[in-house]
Order: sequence, then C-alpha cells, then structure tokens
Amino acid sequence: MAQRTTTGTLIFLYPGQGAQYPGMIRDIFEASSGVKELFTLASDCTGIDMKALLFEADETELKKTEHTQAAITLANIAVRKFLSESGIESSAVAGFSLGEYAALADAGVLTEEAVFRLVVERGRLMAEAIEEGAEGAMAAVIGIDAQTVDKIIEGIEGVYPANYNAPLQTVISGTHKGLESAATRLKEAGARRVVPLKVAGPFHTPLLEGASARFAELIEYYQFSSPVKPLFSNVTGTVVVSSEKIRGLCARQIISPVRWTTVESSICEMKPTLAIESGPGKVLSGLWKSSSASVPCLSVDNREAALAARTFIENS
Repeated sequence: MAQRTTTGTLIFLYPGQGAQYPGMIRDIFEASSGVKELFTLASDCTGIDMKALLFEADETELKKTEHTQAAITLANIAVRKFLSESGIESSAVAGFSLGEYAALADAGVLTEEAVFRLVVERGRLMAEAIEEGAEGAMAAVIGIDAQTVDKIIEGIEGVYPANYNAPLQTVISGTHKGLESAATRLKEAGARRVVPLKVAGPFHTPLLEGASARFAELIEYYQFSSPVKPLFSNVTGTVVVSSEKIRGLCARQIISPVRWTTVESSICEMKPTLAIESGPGKVLSGLWKSSSASVPCLSVDNREAALAARTFIENS
C-alpha cells in the first residue's frame, strides 16, 4: 500500500442505484492489479461475470435491479481500493441507498465478500418483489422544499417520499398511477420539474415490504462488526455504532426514505476538510454543493480524477 497522503477529516460518499453507466471505471480496472482481483472476487461471490457486466452490457442490461446493485457496489469499492493504493483513506463514510453497502465495507462492518453476496441477493429479492406486483417508479421533484412535497403527496395513494436529496430536491416513489397524479399536483404547486429516474421499481417504499422481510431473514446469517470509523445511516441520518442496529437498519432501508440532507448536516458537524464521491457519476458531489458549499467534494470515477484528488490533497 502507498504511504498515506490523507490529512484532516476526509469523508467518502458512495453513490447508489441510478449512477451506473456502461463502461464505468474501465481505466481504473486496467491500471490496478488490486482492482482486477476485486473483480474476480465479486464475480465469484455473485455468480455474474462482472467484467462483462460493467464493460460490455448496455444501459438496459445495467438497469436491471439484480445487475445494477452488484455493478455499482463493485464500482464504488473499486474506486475506494484505487484511492487507497494512492494513500487516500477515508476518515468517515456514508453511502446513498445501495451505496451504503460500500460504506459498510469501508467501515469494517462487513467484509467485501459478504457485501457482494448481500447486494446480489438484495437485488434479487427486490426484483422478485417487483415481478410479484410491486411495480412502480421514482421521480425527482425539483424546485420546491421537502415539507411542501410531503404535504402534497400525503393524500395520494401509492406515493411516498423516497430520498431527501437537497433543500429543493426530493425524490418520490410509488405506483405509476400515483406518480402521474403527484406530478400534476406538484407542478401546480410550483415544482420546476418532476424528472423520472432510471430505476426499475418503487424503491424505499412500503411497496417492497416483502423484499425487506426476506432480506431481514437473510442477513441473520451474516457477521456484522462494529464500525471502525464513523458511519452515517440513510435511515436515521446520523452516526450508528452498534453492529446489531446496523443489521436492522439494512432491512429497514429498503422501505424507508433516504435522509441524505440529514446525513450531510451530520457530516458537516464533524467539520470535514474534504469529501470524495467514490464511484460512478457526479450525483452526490452535486447534492453536496447544494447543501455544503463551504467544503469541497471531488467526484472520482476514473484514473484521471483519482490522480487529481491525490494532487488536491497533497497541495491542501
């Protein structure tokens, strides 16, 4: 491992479902033998050819829940490994929805092997729930505050708040019929846009209660350890320290909203010097800027960005 270059409090943020894109992290794979070994581990644990999935699959194939969850988790952890090889280590971690599993690995709560096995099962259970009738979608509501969104959708059957992303961006989730009705009312109330998301179901809602219950049974067979660094929970928005509480939150997370604005506020109380989005896309760095502009957030999903992060840290 390279000599540690990190100074100050460095937060790693791990993106979730919807951040995927074909060919993600290819140059990081090609540059690191450690990342290649990680791909082999992930393929063995999931039963999926992860190299083919990340580098050859099209957007439609990647969008399938049972594929997306394994692919994004691998990409998140691979970027973290590449950064670690450059001496860049996190001081605290948070992951957005699915991204929380990369955070669990980073914090030492679960092994990488356990994480890969769990996310593929999580994806399978969620896909099965959708096939069994929990069909639906998600949409980002932009331009009005979360309290207004909550009040408007409260009386609409089959619609729920799913992600509290930013002061003026809330994601709603639910049935197709319910979302259509909600979109109309939200625009009438002043929302600038209601944008459908590229996900396969109504995630973070009670519509996936069946998947949550089955996942709760599954995770009883896995060893959870206490985190070795601050770990922020999506469900509570705060640091969690108990391994058994984390186990329970993993099941609840499937049907609970992601309280990302609360997570960001909790992180800022630590007075971090830098945040790094470790994984595909730039969604979290964008959300971070809307809430925590005084602390820089670097998006890293390729080798050039990783090297730029190292230079930034060395010059800070």
